[in-house]
Amino acid sequence: MDTSLNPRDRELVINRDIGAPRETVFAAWTDPRRAAAWWCPSDCTLVSCEMDVRPGGRWRRRMRGPGGDVIAKFGVYREVVAPSRLVFTYATDYANGTSDPETVVSLAFADLGGGRTRLTLWHTGFETVPMRDSHIGGWTTTMARLAAACEGAAA
Repeated sequence: MDTSLNPRDRELVINRDIGAPRETVFAAWTDPRRAAAWWCPSDCTLVSCEMDVRPGGRWRRRMRGPGGDVIAKFGVYREVVAPSRLVFTYATDYANGTSDPETVVSLAFADLGGGRTRLTLWHTGFETVPMRDSHIGGWTTTMARLAAACEGAAA
């Protein structure tokens, strides 16, 4: 582990303004049926999505990557404050038997008025800058899918 990394190097922050009320956006993150419609990168297919949304509850999703391998993402909810905040641990098991170390995802849902929400995602605790950077594309396309699902639900 590179101990020279400062805290900013170990976190990924993404903001996305979504044309839907924050209750709708929060529900998309906490209802497994809604999450199943969007919660994976655009180059993957969701295989399963399980969520027990409460502090101490577990979540798990499996997705098929572009090469056909199944990747498992999972964690434990640390904070659930509807409709403004969600915090959970985040880990990955790959089909080849390797894993990524556990990190933490925090979400803030800010009401912008007029049925709009600013979602801020902090993904923290990466051991290296390349590990952090490897999540940029996945989260960016996933957030685009989330926005489309929420804006469609709000219409």
